[in-house]
Amino acid sequence: MSLNIRKDDTVEIMVGNEENKGKRGKVIKVDAEKHAVMIQGLNVVKRHTRAKNAQTPGGIIEKPRMIDVSNVALVCPSCNKTTKVKKTAVEGKDGKVKYVRSCQHCNAVIEAKAAKATKKKTTKKTTKKAKTDATVESTENVEQ
Repeated sequence: MSLNIRKDDTVEIMVGNEENKGKRGKVIKVDAEKHAVMIQGLNVVKRHTRAKNAQTPGGIIEKPRMIDVSNVALVCPSCNKTTKVKKTAVEGKDGKVKYVRSCQHCNAVIEAKAAKATKKKTTKKTTKKAKTDATVESTENVEQ
């Protein structure tokens, strides 16, 4: 079963102890089978470990724990509000209908990976086009 929260999303903890409740963080890891997420810098617990050998000393280690998906809410990157995920149908380049995640408040698309990929492609094309335009102009100046 797929979840509405994915890796690299920003979420806010809605339920839990007072030190973590209401704080926002980036999702590090998603476990769809257990319906849990791991958030960077939040829900950190201390683990007392024993020294196993000379290379691995013992001590108190802090590590993040998983939080149930029902206890966190997704934060929309455009309106900066916690929101439920709505599926919106969008027609792709090849004419197929694709369902993407969107915000219920502002109807903005939440797909961060798709937006990054399109930005990278456009910047590469514009730089190549600018180089070819510059070479055409320089050859015209030489001929005249």
